[in-house]
Amino acid sequence: MAIIASGPSARSAGVGELKSRIPVVAIKRNVELAPWADAVYGCDFPWWRSVQGLPAYPGRKWAHDQRACDRYGARKVKVAIDANALMFDETGHVGSGGNSGFHALNLVAQLGADRILLVGFDVHDRAGVHWYGRNTALGMSNPMESNFRRWRGAFETAARQLSERGVQVINASPISDIKGFERADLGEALGAWGL
Repeated sequence: MAIIASGPSARSAGVGELKSRIPVVAIKRNVELAPWADAVYGCDFPWWRSVQGLPAYPGRKWAHDQRACDRYGARKVKVAIDANALMFDETGHVGSGGNSGFHALNLVAQLGADRILLVGFDVHDRAGVHWYGRNTALGMSNPMESNFRRWRGAFETAARQLSERGVQVINASPISDIKGFERADLGEALGAWGL
């Protein structure tokens, strides 16, 4: 399973290599990089509203905000807002970690993924906040360093949790500030997995 997040490195990561080789979850606008992704996850309603619910997108849609589920047919993912660790008691009830990428990581681990490739999980703004620039849609915000600190801590906790469960996670984001996951570029990771 691969998850594509919005860090600046996602644009040049070569996500086209993933097509038909591994299931893919695109976080929000990353579906623009991978319109063939199997699923799109977006926590918040303002993003879903800004894309009118992706009416032409044929894959699965997941959201936390009930309005996105009701209006656009996304499947509900419950998020424990204050939880900075992965949760495994109930499928579809995930830890927050403060961001949609963390939610998606928790969800695919709950769904049984034993190998997960992270793309665009840069978790800093030295090269820009997102590969597409800043969020400008009504109601959307942009992360600050305090957000990135929380996210890094949550992902480092997740790395320990997933390792203990025997889940291999490769971070293919060359400029990522997340520690704890194995590192490789996208092509190397796919090759190591025989894909």
